[in-house]
Amino acid sequence: MREHIAVYPGSFDPITNGHIDIIHRGLEVFDTLIVAVARNSEKNALFTIDERVEMIREALGDNPRLKVDSFQGLLIDYVARKGARVILRGLRAVSDFEYEFQIAQMNHSVNDQIDTLFMMTSVPYGYLSSSIVKEMANHNGPIDPFVPPAVKLALDRKHGR
Repeated sequence: MREHIAVYPGSFDPITNGHIDIIHRGLEVFDTLIVAVARNSEKNALFTIDERVEMIREALGDNPRLKVDSFQGLLIDYVARKGARVILRGLRAVSDFEYEFQIAQMNHSVNDQIDTLFMMTSVPYGYLSSSIVKEMANHNGPIDPFVPPAVKLALDRKHGR
């Protein structure tokens, strides 16, 4: 029987409890889930790729069905190299859907063996984004409810606290 592998891509700068929610729920659907941190030179990241990968590993603990990796280049090529058949994407609101739908259609036109599965975020995380967390942390706001403890510590260190 074929193993069902999915890739959950993102910048994860930093990972939030909303991302973690999608990861845990993704593990209920797939045999293996690869959390793939994108190396995007167009984004001005707060954390390095290595820092993000380490925060994700620390936040998620040790699970043999979960892999954390980074990639550069086209996502669809990375997914194919990993032997995955599904790209897992979280949607917070209808506004996310239009962009994600276009990307999914483009990916499917490049490789019709790979599909995109959209998973709605759980209600408590519908508004949550890495950008909002960074803004809150930048102004010393309370971020504990929004990120794992390892991320809170890393954000405090970045801001000299």
